[in-house]
Amino acid sequence: MPFPWVTVLQAVPWSEVIRNAPKVAEGAKKLWNAVGKNSSTPEVVESSTPPAVSPESHTITELESRAEALELMVTDLHEQMFAASELIKDLAEQNTQLVQRIEKNRLHVLWLGVATTVFSILALLGIYLAM
Repeated sequence: MPFPWVTVLQAVPWSEVIRNAPKVAEGAKKLWNAVGKNSSTPEVVESSTPPAVSPESHTITELESRAEALELMVTDLHEQMFAASELIKDLAEQNTQLVQRIEKNRLHVLWLGVATTVFSILALLGIYLAM
């Protein structure tokens, strides 16, 4: 009875994984480049019309402190997005390398199977001729 992970590995369509690995890596590189270009702090765009002030308006210091807190949150989120895109890029590169190694191992196993078959046939032929 094969191990469960062997069954899972046999169910994976390796030809599709190998064929799509470069696309995954390229997509990760594009994401990395897009996030890398936007790594500068976003500029605050001022509108020409002032925001509507409610009767219960806040003081200017309260609004400034809220704006600063929001800017810090945006900066933190941008850094998290940048780190996540870097992780995605690294994982895509590792995936590509893994797929290449798996394909190389598959070819080695194929060649070993052929060699084993040939040597088995030669051994059986030798035994048959020795009789």
